[in-house]
Amino acid sequence: MIYQVIVDISNSNVDRVFDYSCPFAIEEGSRVKVPFGNRTIEGFVIGTKESTDVKTKDIIAKLDDFTPVTPEMIALSRYLKQNCNIRYADSLRLCIPGKLRGGRIKELTRGFLRLDVSKEIARTLIGKNAPKQLALLEEISPEGEFESILAAGYGQSAVKGLLAKGILSKTVVQVRRKPLKDMDGAAKKVVLSPQQQEAVETIYNNMGTTVLHGVTGSGKTEVYMAVIDRVLKEGKSAIMLVPEISLTPQMLNVFRGRFGDKVGLLHSGMSDGERFDEWMKLLNKEATVALGARSAVFAPVENVGVIIIDEEHDTSYVSDSNPRYHTHEIAEFRRKYNNCRLVLGSATPSLDTYYKAVKGEYKLVKMTARANKRAMPEMEIVDMRKEIRAGNNNMFSRRLLAELDKTIKAGNQAMIYINRRGFASFVRCKACGYVPHCTDCEVSLTYHKEDNRLKCHYCGKEYYNLDVCPECGNDKLSYGRIGTETVMEELNKLFPGVKVLRLDNDTTSSKDSTAKILSAFAAKEAQILVGTQMIVKGHDFSDVTLVGVLDADLSLYYSDYRSNETTFQQITQVAGRAGRDDKEGSVIIQTYNPAHYVFRFARQYDYEGFFEKENNVRESTSFPPFSKIVRILLKSENEEKALRAARDCYQRMRKIKEEKTGLFRVQAMRAPVKRISNEFRFQVVIWIKTEAEKDLLPRIYAEADDLNGKNVVTFVEVNPINMR
Repeated sequence: MIYQVIVDISNSNVDRVFDYSCPFAIEEGSRVKVPFGNRTIEGFVIGTKESTDVKTKDIIAKLDDFTPVTPEMIALSRYLKQNCNIRYADSLRLCIPGKLRGGRIKELTRGFLRLDVSKEIARTLIGKNAPKQLALLEEISPEGEFESILAAGYGQSAVKGLLAKGILSKTVVQVRRKPLKDMDGAAKKVVLSPQQQEAVETIYNNMGTTVLHGVTGSGKTEVYMAVIDRVLKEGKSAIMLVPEISLTPQMLNVFRGRFGDKVGLLHSGMSDGERFDEWMKLLNKEATVALGARSAVFAPVENVGVIIIDEEHDTSYVSDSNPRYHTHEIAEFRRKYNNCRLVLGSATPSLDTYYKAVKGEYKLVKMTARANKRAMPEMEIVDMRKEIRAGNNNMFSRRLLAELDKTIKAGNQAMIYINRRGFASFVRCKACGYVPHCTDCEVSLTYHKEDNRLKCHYCGKEYYNLDVCPECGNDKLSYGRIGTETVMEELNKLFPGVKVLRLDNDTTSSKDSTAKILSAFAAKEAQILVGTQMIVKGHDFSDVTLVGVLDADLSLYYSDYRSNETTFQQITQVAGRAGRDDKEGSVIIQTYNPAHYVFRFARQYDYEGFFEKENNVRESTSFPPFSKIVRILLKSENEEKALRAARDCYQRMRKIKEEKTGLFRVQAMRAPVKRISNEFRFQVVIWIKTEAEKDLLPRIYAEADDLNGKNVVTFVEVNPINMR
């Protein structure tokens, strides 16, 4: 038997199958140790065959006493290699815990002690001269106890003495490391509304992809769990994905309350040991519901009955570092492989997803009412230009401060959202709200301080920076933005004695810190929660009656064709945090551009209206979903070599454009961030017609790979979420 092995090296030069022989049988999906060149490395067995034309070496050893890669994951790795240009080794690494490689993690075992004789007989064997042994004897329960606990209390010598006398016997048992032990919610008996029940029936009966478009607070989570419950009763498994690690504790609490130990948790915020043990639970079928963030789409569950992507619009479902992949695409592969259901749920679906639903490619299910039967919170738009003209230069409008004061005095809670993201900067007139846009791409221009230029990150076109506003002639131009820490300090000054919590990347760097902050806010240990996008999605706090949004138009000004869509989604999502229980909610949106259509549709929670408007804009400018944007990023420590590679890449893409009608635009430029980790960066951006994707992408991947070498590294991204 010949074994087909992928060596665990992330390099395009060895990204292929190697044939090995073996004197003993090995299952497909095993990790093995193999000779490779003049060294010994790890690899994955992904297939077998009867014979080979090459001279083979023997596999040295099988590395695990279990088979870590399932047949489905092997098929997925082949799909990703062919369709997404992801190297075999990179995709197979996604399927296992990282520390399993190199044997850096293993199952945790502990000694367990039991009494082999009655306590009466044990006392006579011990005698009176061993007080610690006698004390230990009285402590141990009839069921037994872990050796480490008894040794900590009475000393290792006492334990050894009882073992030597035959009073205790020791067995080695496996111990599971359980993440977020306190997140064991109580089971709730929920009666689904007719709207929810109809959604459950439609999803369950559709062996395809369903878009669940439900307003915030409509009870989508209960629908998810009802579908999963049915699937589990069929003897199948389920995958439940959430967009942020910050949402995992809350969802875990609910899911454990419903499904108990059937839930296996997977996300990057867990310790290596916890992640390994939860992964093993799923692999061994001890757990049948995989819950987690993006990486949980690779969970080792088999016979999948449903895959659910909650808040499917969220950009965290796209990996923008190697290996680059879209979670939706992985989920769609697994849906087809298992012939199961895929659910894409959101109050604000991505335009690409909703476009497919409108066209009939996906099944569309709408939930238009909140589960508590209350109306959506009233949204008020505050024009910050008028605040400045009235002499208020504070970051908070007078209206928001009044509502905050009212909320605090009533004993309720408020959430303050700062619409901030990344490094991008822009120019905005503080008097009229004007922001310069690219004349060719209709996206906002980004201000580059070092060049004092305005640049488009799609076509590379440059513009002179502004001294005065071309619309109103005012010289009050804004370049900066406020941060969560500044907001928190200001709130402490304005409302002394009121506890304020902050949730952002700086306050959640330690393990379980996100869960602790959210738990403290849920327990009303603070009345105000300030945060970035981490507070937007999915959270359910019964006493939050006010949501305030600062600089709501900020994301409109990123050099990104999705900027309008992102702004609408963020405002709608954060507004949905208010009034989720019996209390009415209100939302204050502060903006310098109140006339923008995003705010008009958001104020009415009119997703369909926004979709039609934005979809027309995308169609007229040939942006997705009416095209695919492909970005080839080229990096090198040598600037000249990176530049030459970019020019070469541009010429190759121009040649494809001349030969193929599906490629209709090519632009080459420096990357917005010129240098990262001592590497100079250039990019070639390509527009292709959606229907030509299958024909063109393999050619583009091949050309990009051909430019990959020792001195230049290339990456290809389709519809990139970050153009830095």
